[in-house]
Amino acid sequence: MPQMWLPMFPKGVSAINELLAFAQEGDNITYYHGLMPVFTHHKNDNQTFRLILSQFYVNGNASQSELVKALGIPPVTLKRAVKLYKEKGPQGFFEPHKRGGPRVLTIDAVAEIERLFEEGKDVSEIGQQLEIRVDTIKKGIQQGRVKKKLPKSIH
Repeated sequence: MPQMWLPMFPKGVSAINELLAFAQEGDNITYYHGLMPVFTHHKNDNQTFRLILSQFYVNGNASQSELVKALGIPPVTLKRAVKLYKEKGPQGFFEPHKRGGPRVLTIDAVAEIERLFEEGKDVSEIGQQLEIRVDTIKKGIQQGRVKKKLPKSIH
């Protein structure tokens, strides 16, 4: 005959559901399955926090609504963590962040844009000729990285 599982947790924990709970102990957050601690991380370690939440959800230990309600996080935080976990696994949470895309306005590109401005070409012509988006050129001008020089007049 199967034995019933009673929800038993250590004193001072907050329940996520009938099987999972968590508690802050000093600077660490510890997760419990019944009376057994199953995982611990520093309270400021957001990468590991997102990892363990996504594991709880993906493995079926807790539903999205249970995690969101118990931990006070926005649903999108859990959804993004689960997506990352499914796509890249646990190591995905610890990869360095990619900052920006490839630089289009290199020193050579800026020099060529400025030369074409001096020839009297407008932004859309330059963008088409150099295969650079017009918005990128305009942003470079606005930020002062590209100098829009007037065409040289003939005396």
